[in-house]
Amino acid sequence: TVFVTALKAVAPILVFVLVMSSIANQNLSGENLHIKPIIVLYLIGTFSAAIVAVVASFMFPTKLILTATDAVATTPGGIGEVLGNVILNVVDNPVHAISSGNYIGILAWAIAMGVVLRHGTVATREVLNDAAKGVEFVVRLVIRFAPVGIFGLVANATTGAEVFIGYIQLLVVLLGSMFFVALVINPFLVWFCTHKNPFPVTLMTLRESGVAAFFTRSSAANIPVNLEICRRLGLPESTYSISIPVGATINMAGAAITITVLTLSAAYSLNIPVDLGTAVFLSFVASICACGASGVPGGSLMLIPLACGLFGIDQNTAM
Repeated sequence: TVFVTALKAVAPILVFVLVMSSIANQNLSGENLHIKPIIVLYLIGTFSAAIVAVVASFMFPTKLILTATDAVATTPGGIGEVLGNVILNVVDNPVHAISSGNYIGILAWAIAMGVVLRHGTVATREVLNDAAKGVEFVVRLVIRFAPVGIFGLVANATTGAEVFIGYIQLLVVLLGSMFFVALVINPFLVWFCTHKNPFPVTLMTLRESGVAAFFTRSSAANIPVNLEICRRLGLPESTYSISIPVGATINMAGAAITITVLTLSAAYSLNIPVDLGTAVFLSFVASICACGASGVPGGSLMLIPLACGLFGIDQNTAM
């Protein structure tokens, strides 16, 4: 708990300072950041994950015993509301965005401030650079406790088999889809772009970043872990200091898989027919929802009722 809380504490400040400093100092280095192709790869990866989840759900349709509960939660009423929430997050108060972990708002303010401060004095940009180094130092201190933190997360996540027995097929479809994306889709994208063997880097990132991401269930908490890996690999800081925080917001393959698989399971459980066209449209909606999902643990779960709405499933059953 202490480890995850520390990661969440440093992540918002880290994103704000690093992105602002990188953009403000970009014209000093004259580097090409290559951000556009990275974002395209993020979107392709997220949509591909949703398609994989649809195929897996069609191959292994999962039915559950659903019990409608009296649980009440605030859920999006439609895709327009999701997009509206994204816009409101963009224009959120910067102090509130940092304190609440609203990473869309943090990115928007960091980019805006960075663009403006590119025209500032050299001294101002040096201060931002020093601030970024200071935050990175604090992050490295937190990362040193990762082995102990992951040990605690794994130990805490271990429960009796009876909890999972009724949902074993659902878990197989979920985890199988995630492993397929991690071990097939993502390596293919890396090979397609680099024409090099992707698996040494793939296995390293799964070992060091994948385990942390899986058990924290939070892309935001995993930002410092990924930044540390990029730093150790010697990648251009001007690129990864922007691409990693952006990826934690829109490169949400796990969220796309979760939304798609659970929505189709609800449809199968209620004997609702699902045609191919609807499934493809569900993949598109799930990708958009995943990009708008919060980086907190289980942030994608609150968007499942929106996807279930495509099949006329009421909110209580979806919950």
